[in-house]
Amino acid sequence: MRYSHKLSDAVHILAYVEIYHDSDLSSGAIAASVESNPALIRRLMSALRRADLLTTQQGTAQPRLTREPAVISLLDIYRAVEDNDNLLHVDDKTNPQCIVGGNIQETLRGAYQQVQRAAENQMAQIKLADLITEIWTREKQRETL
Repeated sequence: MRYSHKLSDAVHILAYVEIYHDSDLSSGAIAASVESNPALIRRLMSALRRADLLTTQQGTAQPRLTREPAVISLLDIYRAVEDNDNLLHVDDKTNPQCIVGGNIQETLRGAYQQVQRAAENQMAQIKLADLITEIWTREKQRETL
């Protein structure tokens, strides 16, 4: 199974832009922090811009958040960068002649919808500002080691 890192990388980008707001904010500099390539960073930044979470100007390396980190939720970021909003997916290729195979899809859809709602509610409560605060807290702890 392949996992998406888009959300993690998008949060990384937004936190980097906020923390290093007076530094080099080129896609190359951000890519070095994410340990990715600048093209991926530009694609994610484009998605964040389309979702009105980030503003950029072509030809300058000075992206800015469009809102305060305290009002940008993890759910906002997730919806900006993930192609499919569903966290869990039902296998549509089951044997309809089998008791389990013929009923598992609808059974799981209901359960997965409950999980989706719970996850989205929780993600809406987690703000970018909270994550940035934790980054700073962890950095201070690292410095004392």
